[in-house]
Amino acid sequence: MSNNDILFLDEPFRTLWAGQDAFAAARALQGTVLRELEGRRTLRTEVAGRGYYVKLHRGVGWGEILKNLVTARLPVLGAEHEWLAIRRLTELGVDTMKAVAFGRRGSNPAKLESFIVTEELAPTVSLEDYCRDWPAQPPAPALKRAMIGRVADMARRMHQGGVNHRDCYICHFLLHTEPPPSPERLRLSLIDLHRAQVRDTTPRRWRDKDLAALHFSTLEIGLTVRDRLRFLRAYFGRPLHVLLREEAELLAFLQGEGERLMGRYRRKFAPGAGA
Repeated sequence: MSNNDILFLDEPFRTLWAGQDAFAAARALQGTVLRELEGRRTLRTEVAGRGYYVKLHRGVGWGEILKNLVTARLPVLGAEHEWLAIRRLTELGVDTMKAVAFGRRGSNPAKLESFIVTEELAPTVSLEDYCRDWPAQPPAPALKRAMIGRVADMARRMHQGGVNHRDCYICHFLLHTEPPPSPERLRLSLIDLHRAQVRDTTPRRWRDKDLAALHFSTLEIGLTVRDRLRFLRAYFGRPLHVLLREEAELLAFLQGEGERLMGRYRRKFAPGAGA
């Protein structure tokens, strides 16, 4: 391996792949393919009765890189984004995935080869699915308040620690269901970090984009204005009257972005859209 290459193996893959080319061994893993894109493949596999998620990245090519740059999007070149974000979030005390294998090799950005294997988080349910019926079947107020506070705390720790998610929707917060969630025993894990960015500090622009994504993804689960203010108060750790004065620009941005994203969602995914 060259100086730019990285290989990390934990059990069971340290033993399973001993003496092998880890990149070839990762590519050979079999399981249920969850997503197949140009240059990236995601699958679920099992080893010794335990579930793992595998993301395999092949070089995306200069064409894809240039296309992303022209449209002002930052290209995802490999699994390293997720690897670095998992490590930082773990340091920050934000529950997330556990990586048990990671590899990156190559120096040409268009031809980087990488993979990451994470332990399956089970039993869990995404907050999107868990909260879907809240408008018709509201949760216990104490549990709802606890969940709002936990999501706010995770987002605050993440942003204060220099990480922004770039896909910060509630579908990427997994609620652990054993033991059954209660205000006193509540665990959430943040997943799907392949687009995350890790810096010393999170730029306000990217912080606000994450907060707008959270706001949008909760528009149809029955949250009240009081619930949203409770989230912001927990996130910023400031009295409400101070928050309303000092973060007026952010509040207006969240409302505008929420409306914009909802409009785009309905145009794209609503029944009959594009018919």
